[in-house]
Amino acid sequence: MFLISDLLTILESYLEQEQVRKIYAAYLFSAEAHNGQSRLTGEPYIYHPIEVARILAEMHIDHTTIIAALLHDVLEDTDHSKRELTERFGSEVTELVDGVSKLTRIQMESPQQAQAENFRKMMLAMTRDIRVILIKLADRLHNMRTLDGLKSEKRRRIAQETLEIHVPIAHRLGMNKIAKELRELGFYNRYPMRARVLAEAVKQARGYRKEILETIEVSIRRRLLETEIEAEVSGREKHLYSVYKKMKDQQLPFSEIFDVYAFRILVPSVEACYQTLGIVHSIYKPVPGKFKDYIAIPKANGYQSLHTILFGPHGVPVEIQIRTQEMHLISEEGIAAHWDYKSSGEGSAASNINSTEKRARQWLQDLLDLQKNSGNSLEFLESVKIDLFPDEVYIFTPKGKIMEFPRGATALDFAYRIHTEIGNHAVAARINRKPAPLNTHLFNGQTVEITTSPDNTPHPGWLQFVTTGKARSNIRHFLKNLQQEEAIQLGEKLLLKALSGHNISKKRFKKLDLNPLLVQLQVDDLNALYNEIGMGRRMAELVSGSLIQCCLKSSPGNEDWNDSSKKVTRWRNPLSMLSPLLRRRLHGRNSDAKRPLMIQGAEGMVVHFAKCCRPIAGDPIIGHISSGKGLVIHRNECNNNASMQSHPEQWVSVEWSDYGGRDLPTEIRVEVANKRGVLAIIASTISEMDSNIDHVSMDDQDGRTNTLTFTLRVTDRKHLAAIMRKVRKLKPVSTIQRLKG
Repeated sequence: MFLISDLLTILESYLEQEQVRKIYAAYLFSAEAHNGQSRLTGEPYIYHPIEVARILAEMHIDHTTIIAALLHDVLEDTDHSKRELTERFGSEVTELVDGVSKLTRIQMESPQQAQAENFRKMMLAMTRDIRVILIKLADRLHNMRTLDGLKSEKRRRIAQETLEIHVPIAHRLGMNKIAKELRELGFYNRYPMRARVLAEAVKQARGYRKEILETIEVSIRRRLLETEIEAEVSGREKHLYSVYKKMKDQQLPFSEIFDVYAFRILVPSVEACYQTLGIVHSIYKPVPGKFKDYIAIPKANGYQSLHTILFGPHGVPVEIQIRTQEMHLISEEGIAAHWDYKSSGEGSAASNINSTEKRARQWLQDLLDLQKNSGNSLEFLESVKIDLFPDEVYIFTPKGKIMEFPRGATALDFAYRIHTEIGNHAVAARINRKPAPLNTHLFNGQTVEITTSPDNTPHPGWLQFVTTGKARSNIRHFLKNLQQEEAIQLGEKLLLKALSGHNISKKRFKKLDLNPLLVQLQVDDLNALYNEIGMGRRMAELVSGSLIQCCLKSSPGNEDWNDSSKKVTRWRNPLSMLSPLLRRRLHGRNSDAKRPLMIQGAEGMVVHFAKCCRPIAGDPIIGHISSGKGLVIHRNECNNNASMQSHPEQWVSVEWSDYGGRDLPTEIRVEVANKRGVLAIIASTISEMDSNIDHVSMDDQDGRTNTLTFTLRVTDRKHLAAIMRKVRKLKPVSTIQRLKG
């Protein structure tokens, strides 16, 4: 049992006496507040805040954070208020306590949206003051150490939550000591049977190989003494969860995993690190391709060390980590190590700590940027998880600056890391001075530069290959704004078109006082109304009817709309006129007042082309307003049209404009003889006709005949007809037809 006197002993080793006195006062307040409360383990509740404070004290955290740790459950579990805490301990402590209290527990069995929202709260609390997450991690660590009082099902849930959320956060902040213990405790409680079996296997293997380990350690120590390098050499066992994860991910047996013996060597300086590397390479031969220099190029969380794997006695692989004492402190405590050197600000240790803190602060700033650009909590969770589980590659800018990326990152991810505007206008890349497309994957050591054009903008297809959260969130943010602009333009066209049937011109419409309509429809402004119409959330015909009733009837000079004339009667129920209108549209009969919308084929985010019938330029078409999508274009003969006629107000008459340059997909089915190379012959012919193939599928009919279905890009019906004529003349082809949906 850890007592307050033990905590005070640790605190007195690095804090001023006045600060320790304030911490003791916080302990007395917390003990009184939690008096009579017990944990599920049966011990008094106050033991928990003391243990949380001790975990932080062992990392030499500042006294304000220690006070907040002792009080972290007071607001949530007692009757004391924020005002009372502020009066006694100051606003800084209160904000930390309140920040921890607001971190809603993440329920893994809860709906995905709720889990993502809770995760977002945790991340944003961390961006406001990183000490909030330090307290939360210490709180979680002590809870994991004392799970025995809970039922097995709840233990497994909390362990899963810890492995998925808290461990990655601790690792990303460089707090590897806490991350390792959380990982092991999470493994033991999530998979107790697997952990016991694996622990027994490790114990047996350790006994079998004890002599080999001693031989390796003695060899390294002796050679270091001969060269007069002061060093601490220690054997390092692989953690159970790391062994389990590697076995599971790589489908390897235990024997192949545990054959790597690990040693850590701590030396006084960076120069000694590289000298020691040469010494161990002279004792045992290095395994090619297994050397990693994290001193010259630190990991994203600030971790620095030299890693190498050697061929040890009897060919057994030996893993060696070489680092300085300061690097080891950072590797264990990460961002938390900052407070240990806060006052000095001098020397290599302070420099390394500041570098680690700078990286952490930059990551927190990136989290804020992700939050601003993410449309919802699920997008935010997806983006942050990418950054929490990196397997880094290191890339050079043209000026020699090193940047780290998760494995699988592309040239476009690089462009967005440089600057959002560079990413938004990127056209291509040059990798090691050779031209490359934006979706090219990056590898260690490459030098990348980006070519931009002011006319180029993000495309939805970019989301299919970018990897980093920053690139993904910025692309989504741009497309969302673009979609809104296009929806406003489409909504205005649809409303003006609906009003034209009432002989209301655009000029007359612009003169109307629309405030009564906006109030009635509960929208902020006219653009918001256009946006809802363009996205299909409101029908233009219904909005036009509402406008006539609430705006024109009350407008001066519109007495003809204020009596009981047919015009008022007719438009009080706009739906009554739409069924015959739909029939006229389906038969292509449109009056001048009902002129169709002109469709180009490349409208962007709010005009879509139905996959069920694949319309192309030249086809008779009709538009369907679909909620949340905008305008969906169908062919007049599409089989789905009949099923949607029950809502005639959702249909809009449309026609193709004379603008060229369309490139839309359509499908053709080709019956061919089952001969070698027939697919290549047809694909080559289609390519010769200036068409790209998006997809092809094959169905073997009877062993003698195959059915090939192509999705290809064409500009219009004439282009498609020319392709079909060319393919029909090929010898293996028996029939060809366009699929109508």
